[in-house]
Amino acid sequence: MIQLHRQLKTQARYAYSREEESGMSSVQKSGLPTPRQLVKYLDQFVVGQATAKKVLSVAVFNHYNRVHANLQLQSDLKYTEWADQDEQTDPEVATARLQPYPRRNRATLSPPSSSHNLPLFEKSNVLVIGPTGSGKTLLARTLASVIDVPFSINDATSFTQAGYVGEDVDMCVQRLLQAANYDPYRASMGIVYIDEVDKIARRSGSGSDGTRDIGGEGVQQALLRMIEGSVVSVQAKGAPVEATIEGRTRPGQRPSHPSTKTDTYHIDTSNVLFIFSGAFVGLDQIVKRRVAKGSIGFTANISSESESSDGPMYFFTPNNSAERSLSNVLEQVQPTDLMKFGLIPEFISRMPSITTLSPLTAADLRRILTEVKGSLVSQYTALFAHSGVEIRFTNAALCTICIKAVERGGGARGLRGLMESILLDPMYEVPGSEIRHVLVTRAVVEGKVPPLTWSQDEGAVAWNTFAEEERLFGEELP
Repeated sequence: MIQLHRQLKTQARYAYSREEESGMSSVQKSGLPTPRQLVKYLDQFVVGQATAKKVLSVAVFNHYNRVHANLQLQSDLKYTEWADQDEQTDPEVATARLQPYPRRNRATLSPPSSSHNLPLFEKSNVLVIGPTGSGKTLLARTLASVIDVPFSINDATSFTQAGYVGEDVDMCVQRLLQAANYDPYRASMGIVYIDEVDKIARRSGSGSDGTRDIGGEGVQQALLRMIEGSVVSVQAKGAPVEATIEGRTRPGQRPSHPSTKTDTYHIDTSNVLFIFSGAFVGLDQIVKRRVAKGSIGFTANISSESESSDGPMYFFTPNNSAERSLSNVLEQVQPTDLMKFGLIPEFISRMPSITTLSPLTAADLRRILTEVKGSLVSQYTALFAHSGVEIRFTNAALCTICIKAVERGGGARGLRGLMESILLDPMYEVPGSEIRHVLVTRAVVEGKVPPLTWSQDEGAVAWNTFAEEERLFGEELP
């Protein structure tokens, strides 16, 4: 009788002791905010998108923990000195007695010691998917302001393959170097944010007509080595030159050489975190077709017309259709969906962390109007205050603005466009006039009446009108 024994390995093969873990305490004390602190800071500027905030905060925090840990391990290995070899193994063979270079690495291979059991951590680049106006760029800009690292924001629509008209992909590293004040060491640990990455998707039928996809697949191929980690040579034009007096013949004469120079910097992108984002218009339809695994029978779940863009499917219906809605379709995205959209597999595999942003609701838009730092209402209030004018919005007007913005689409950008159209007449009439009070009501937003205005002496009338509008709105509430 043969007995079979199961051997399941559920833990890592190599482990490190508590003493080694205590040696990494300096990594946690590096001054970088924790993920909770980053999310709390993002909440002050960005409405909703809790999952995306967590993913980005954890990615940034883990990335710089990884950078600090790897640099510490590399420094420990770099300064390992040779062991003294005073004793001769064979008395009949005399050694040359050559002194090794100070702090030179050991030439012979030896098993790793207990202090070097920690592995080198690999970085996890991030892909952010969400509709326009949902806060993708704002998340990146806000993260750049809170962390003290070089941060470059780029647009993928301007990238082309090397040798063609347009920007090379090396421009994102050049902007990172500029953000680091031309410090290659700081630039090699920065963050590169590339927006509109969906615009470099591979075109359908590219190459079949003899043309080359220089702005799509060619850009993805050019980004592969940079994302993975390579040394990029950047021509930094316009770097400041230190003032010298050797080029002057007499006081007051201009130097013969130009005031700027072109230097070549070599940036290692192994420790650079890449964050990509895009709207990916049409990706939701690809996900819907994938998850619509049909079922036949009387017990099949019948999907409603609102959930299917092609009309009702009475015989072949998606499973669990009641649990799937348009708002969370992108949360089910898989790498195969991105491949069908036009991204090459090598490019997708270098972005292991994928997060999605949900469309903004009317409640989210109301918070953007009034609650977050730098809200739209506070911006327009300060704008009118520069002209000595007080502007107020009633609650009914704000609710109507949010509803119209949802119908209009475009998220926060659509909300700003709607505010501009509503306040066009006051911004035109108020400067240089005697108007000192402006009131925007529901009727103004609906276009029934122009904005209400009063002079300095009519301030009491303006306050009474505002109070009456608020009272009527309170009576309408259940």
